[in-house]
Amino acid sequence: MTAVSGDQTPIGPPATIGMLGGGQLGRYALMAARVMGFRTIVLEPDPEAPAGAVADEHLVADYDDPEALARLAQVCSVVTTEFENPPAEAMAVLARSVRVAPSSTTVGIAQDRGLEKEFLSSVGVPVGPFARVDAAVLGVGVDSPEEFARDDCLPGLLKTNRGGYDGKGQRAVDDHDGLWGAWRALDGVDCVLERRLSLLTEVSVIVARTADGSVTTYPVAENQHVDGILDVTVVPARIDPVLADRAVGLAMTVADALGYVGVLAVEMFVVDGEAGPDLLVNEIAPRPHNSGHWTLDGARTDQFAQQVRAVCGLSLGDTSMTAGGVAMVNLLGDLWAGGEPDWTAALAEPLARLHLYGKSTARPGRKMGHLTVVDDDPGSAEVLARRLRDAVRTG
Repeated sequence: MTAVSGDQTPIGPPATIGMLGGGQLGRYALMAARVMGFRTIVLEPDPEAPAGAVADEHLVADYDDPEALARLAQVCSVVTTEFENPPAEAMAVLARSVRVAPSSTTVGIAQDRGLEKEFLSSVGVPVGPFARVDAAVLGVGVDSPEEFARDDCLPGLLKTNRGGYDGKGQRAVDDHDGLWGAWRALDGVDCVLERRLSLLTEVSVIVARTADGSVTTYPVAENQHVDGILDVTVVPARIDPVLADRAVGLAMTVADALGYVGVLAVEMFVVDGEAGPDLLVNEIAPRPHNSGHWTLDGARTDQFAQQVRAVCGLSLGDTSMTAGGVAMVNLLGDLWAGGEPDWTAALAEPLARLHLYGKSTARPGRKMGHLTVVDDDPGSAEVLARRLRDAVRTG
């Protein structure tokens, strides 16, 4: 029996939860749902997708396939997503007959960097200098963007409005001439130019919100990226407590302004401000997030179980940490360059837990798994996590 979109009646097991997307985020969310007694169904075109392997039913079809969408609407009580790029139109179609969370409107904002930046600015959330860059701005058939006068955005990063992630779909730009070349290299699609900032560090807040406005957050995570891909997350973030409280407040502001339902990641930059370190919101992710993987081993309720609770309108779980510090390191496909890595040291360490996502093909830069260390403090957890990953690499 389906729940009509807009209905806030709590959904309990053994109802069926639908998932758009079949990656590792969907895999963990569906695993959490099944532990809680729900049935699960995933719509994902890749027959070998990690989430498909754990779902009760895997619809191998495009996300906008009419028959697949009809099947979801028929059997699901709620449909959610594990990535920000399912067709918003498909979500809108589903919402006519089944509860969809987060909403297609919310996902549509997160899919478009230009809309996202403008939305954040409109609700009073601080962001770095940015400007839209598209054919209307640069002009078609001209040789240089001389009319582009947003010098406050240069030097900057030119990013495609849609589709880019983990460092993809972006180019560094130093001046106006470089802007033209970068835009051409990105096929002249609609882009956003963001000023290149001097960062003290990067942080993120995972926030969960239900349709009735109940909200909770996890401790602020400190993130380190390499080549645009998250490399290490350390929790709690080693920043001033006042700044951490402000980060939590900003994340809650974003979730409330969106009328968000589900788990939302809000990524932020810590920069030098006039009165000391300050925060600028970088982007949002309408789903569980890589920087929240630590919750699987270091929080009383992990972000994936929280996603299930939030979209089903159930009471949100306890987000407190179970130890003084947690560190998570990503395991990318580069580790498989010489064959299957040696997991001996990681599996022998009592403070560590190895997570592999079940992906059949390892490629450089592809997230194949992660390793978590839970320890007395975040610094020692990070040292051990890095050492264990090095042992995997050298082993």
